[in-house]
Amino acid sequence: MDKDIDIDSSVESSVMYNSENMKKDLFNETGISKKGVVPTFDTSTIDMPVIESHMYAKKPVYTFFKRFFDIFLSLLAIVGLSPLLLVTTMVVKFQDWGPVFFIQKRVGRNGKKFNMFKFRSMCIDAEEKIGELLDKNEASGPMFKIKDDPRITPFGKFIRKTSIDELPQLFNILFGDMSIVGPRPALPREATQYEQSHKLRLLVKPGLTCYWQVSGRSKLGFEKQVELDKKYIEKRCLMLDFVLILKTIPAVIKHDGAE
Repeated sequence: MDKDIDIDSSVESSVMYNSENMKKDLFNETGISKKGVVPTFDTSTIDMPVIESHMYAKKPVYTFFKRFFDIFLSLLAIVGLSPLLLVTTMVVKFQDWGPVFFIQKRVGRNGKKFNMFKFRSMCIDAEEKIGELLDKNEASGPMFKIKDDPRITPFGKFIRKTSIDELPQLFNILFGDMSIVGPRPALPREATQYEQSHKLRLLVKPGLTCYWQVSGRSKLGFEKQVELDKKYIEKRCLMLDFVLILKTIPAVIKHDGAE
């Protein structure tokens, strides 16, 4: 069985934690205590840092309605886009008779791993070939990305450019592993390289879209992506979620920053 990411619990001067008081505290579903301090969560699955972050606390009503709209909108999108999902499934399957979906471990809220779904856009043995390409990495920080990745299939280039490959994550949203709006989920190998400030991304559910998906996407460096994710975590509300969803539509149509 896969273990969840072991995030280093060492903290900086901003950290405030009293172990005896924390045991008595009650936490809502957002993982933020009523006293406004992020806890160490369930230490049997993860060792998260404790951060002085009353600014990140959200009322339970926001959590409830965010989950409600995640379920409603993901179901609506799955039904409405079912013809496109069916056609894409057939093309991916018939191009080389390999798997239709690419299922990959990602890191979610509190560092908990989950299986993220995408339409397969690469050759069947893409994961085995990544070791040969690490020295060609063009992305900053712990991410891996090269512009002309030789593992991508011809049809894969199209569904990546149009973001169709991301549509199966609607099921991740429906299952509760992801949200429509939130920081993009990191790979385990990326999360283990996170510095203290990067770990703020793990305080909320990862999402299908967020600030940097409508601000250039892959054109942005890793630190800029983290900065925008932190901005979302601080300011998140239902109105902001709807604004980002609406901004995502023209960004996808224009292929802004897609590769």
